[in-house]
Amino acid sequence: MNTASGTPPVSLRRHGAADTAALLDTLTDIWADAHSGNHDVALAGFTPDTLRRQITSHTRHERFTLIVASAAGHDIGFAYGFRCTPAYWFGAQLLPTITPQARTTTALAGICELAVRTHRQGQGVGTHLHTALLEVLHAEWASLLAMPGDRPARRLYERLGYRYAGPYHPGPDLPVLDLLLLRNTDMTPHRTETEPTKRHGQNPRQPRNPGAA
Repeated sequence: MNTASGTPPVSLRRHGAADTAALLDTLTDIWADAHSGNHDVALAGFTPDTLRRQITSHTRHERFTLIVASAAGHDIGFAYGFRCTPAYWFGAQLLPTITPQARTTTALAGICELAVRTHRQGQGVGTHLHTALLEVLHAEWASLLAMPGDRPARRLYERLGYRYAGPYHPGPDLPVLDLLLLRNTDMTPHRTETEPTKRHGQNPRQPRNPGAA
């Protein structure tokens, strides 16, 4: 991808569930950097350890996909998500309030994390990560959760086309989050240009069993 003048070019690579355990230290480091100075995140109980547990749990989902951005030999951002049903993602309480097309779709992607190191924010890296992830997941609709007070993240999501869909209550002792929803008008049948990481003896274009990619 093209970047601002004077900054190293950014490349994207795709990983499946089997690759992710080896990348957890890198992912948590990127996430901590991206949220440095955001005290609301820490007060809400979100930490690198909770992220590590969350990612490990999410790798069990079918079509789990991780996209990592790198520049000059260093990983600078990532996004991950998976295909899921509206009932799973929105929950019984919120599902009836969702627009009918989204609550009945069979092509919904839950976007779980999108993080870019502080020094590369505002340069289009997050947008490219998001676009690549939706292309791999081939999603007609996408949804994510955002902290109400995180204005920089909210501005990015609004530029991407997300709109507020309602309050999301993750648990009795956890903060209420904003659930955002996107209709992906750019969904196309072609394959993304980002390829899975090659491993010995495996064709990266060969589909694997559900839950392993």
